Amino acid sequence: MSDQQTDAYSGTIFSGSADVLTRRPQEAYAKMRAAGPAIRMEGSGVVVTTREAMTEVFRNPDIYSSQLPTGHFGNTRPLIPIEIDPPDQKKFRMILDPLFSPKNLEHLAEPIERLVNELIDGFIDEPEIDFAQQFSVPFPSRVFLTMFGLPVEDLPQFLRMKDGIIRPFHVLGTSLNDPRVQELRETTAASIYDYFNGVLDQREAERKDDLLSKFLDAEVNGERLTRNEILDICFLMLIAGLDTVSASLDCFFRYLAEHPDARAALVADPALSPQVVEELLRWESPVMLVSRIATEETELAGCPIHVGDAVHPFIGSANTDESEFPDGDAIVWGRKANRHLAFGAGVHRCLGSNLARLELRIALRVWHARIPNYRIKPATELEYTVGVRSVDSFPMVLGESL
Repeated sequence: MSDQQTDAYSGTIFSGSADVLTRRPQEAYAKMRAAGPAIRMEGSGVVVTTREAMTEVFRNPDIYSSQLPTGHFGNTRPLIPIEIDPPDQKKFRMILDPLFSPKNLEHLAEPIERLVNELIDGFIDEPEIDFAQQFSVPFPSRVFLTMFGLPVEDLPQFLRMKDGIIRPFHVLGTSLNDPRVQELRETTAASIYDYFNGVLDQREAERKDDLLSKFLDAEVNGERLTRNEILDICFLMLIAGLDTVSASLDCFFRYLAEHPDARAALVADPALSPQVVEELLRWESPVMLVSRIATEETELAGCPIHVGDAVHPFIGSANTDESEFPDGDAIVWGRKANRHLAFGAGVHRCLGSNLARLELRIALRVWHARIPNYRIKPATELEYTVGVRSVDSFPMVLGESL
């Protein structure tokens, strides 16, 4: 989704701007739902706002396809498995889901905790830090390097590749309409393919105890992943798995910095961290929306849907929908039946959701054991990006409560 599209939504559905929608979106979501469960926006497709309408979209991948036009991110093939629909998708999920099960991720808990402590060691004595640059951005990228058995020295290269695809307009200091944006994405995409091709050559010669080696050896019914399929999985994990965890941390820590009583409960009882993660995933919805393409003429909650329409479920709106969460405006650690859609739903539910939860739980627990008090630097207004609510800079004062 473009900045222009988001401006169109914010300007038409509620009185405000894209900045309001990304910084504190809950009020905007309420106004979206009041406007209708499915709303056609001229030039932007159909916005889906309610839990019920969104469930229909996610339950019908044959009608609402995830096979978006190839090449938007500079990729030369569909990204696996998110841009592959059933029945072809089934093979990939059968191979990948076990690799990302909670049991298969248990061994990462200790190295993730070490990493969190290592990052905190680097700034704990400083009175002021940039939380984004010193923690939320490098943390998930370092976890990625660990999982793939890659050297930590490659971190700057990984961050350049991620930003060249996800936020090329920030890299270039321009708008999404600048033709150089797509040129940068295509150049960056080529570098991603080249990088992982080189690493896979090494793993073909000698296996390691890492995810890439498991990709090479995994099979279903005697069928293994091809080289291109592995490359397409790695491409997706790079652009989808890093920014989303960073965004979650940015959103979570802003909320906790602004609500010392809620933070104090976590400090007093670190065992709350799983509940805090789930409730803030619901309330903040760091990934605001996903996109689908309609494959047939249909109707969604009274809104006509035409073949080729872009359909945008605003999962953040579903996560504060009063029909699902009667007290959705309240933040409740330990909320019962917290059936949020922060990781999507249906056959395309986020492959990395278990890993993201593990990273977030450990980060919250370890951070608040070591740094119980912090606040956003006074006179700072965090500037969130569109779609995935991350920030480039997060000035934070350590050792001080509000």
